[in-house]
Amino acid sequence: MTCERVRVVVVDDHTVMRAGVVALLAGEDGIEIVGEAGDGRAALELVERYDPDVALVDLRMPVLDGVGATAEIVARHPRTRVLILTTYDTDQDIERGVEAGAIGYLLKDTTREQLADAIRSAARGETVLAPRVAEKLIARMRRPVQDPLTARETDVLNAVADGLTNAEIGKRLVITEATVKTHLLRLFAKLDVNDRTRAVVVALERGLLRRP
Repeated sequence: MTCERVRVVVVDDHTVMRAGVVALLAGEDGIEIVGEAGDGRAALELVERYDPDVALVDLRMPVLDGVGATAEIVARHPRTRVLILTTYDTDQDIERGVEAGAIGYLLKDTTREQLADAIRSAARGETVLAPRVAEKLIARMRRPVQDPLTARETDVLNAVADGLTNAEIGKRLVITEATVKTHLLRLFAKLDVNDRTRAVVVALERGLLRRP
């Protein structure tokens, strides 16, 4: 970002919906709509042309859907954050979007203020989830407290304990940053915690993680 202005592309195959989102954000200070697209492939061209801070992407679209577009944007233009805005909130849709690399997942019943705040947060690199989406993710990933961590979850948590960022963890374990985030979500659910530091502390207390 430059000069605190967040440059956004809006991607939705429904013309009226897309126009509505653009109109909704038109009066927001510090947010500039630099392009619109009706499918995922056109979205990639927009990102290539304008290098936006945030791509606001619908989930189900022709040519290339939101999951495919998200994965390609994240791989080819990592500076651009993808924020999914959709009507679909099934467990499978949510998890596919998150695993593709979306930094956030919002539903189309969000308010103007919530949407603008989410875009600003996404541009800062902060994860944004609609409350209903967050509840579904936690419910899907929750396991009994007694469940041991998987070998990969232990690897991720050890890396967290070493002070590594998600990107650094991905490089160490040769997995994508999106996959690291998915493992962390599962860890948080298993350990019933909300942050990385607490996850390490609780795992050590329960003997699920051993450190030298």
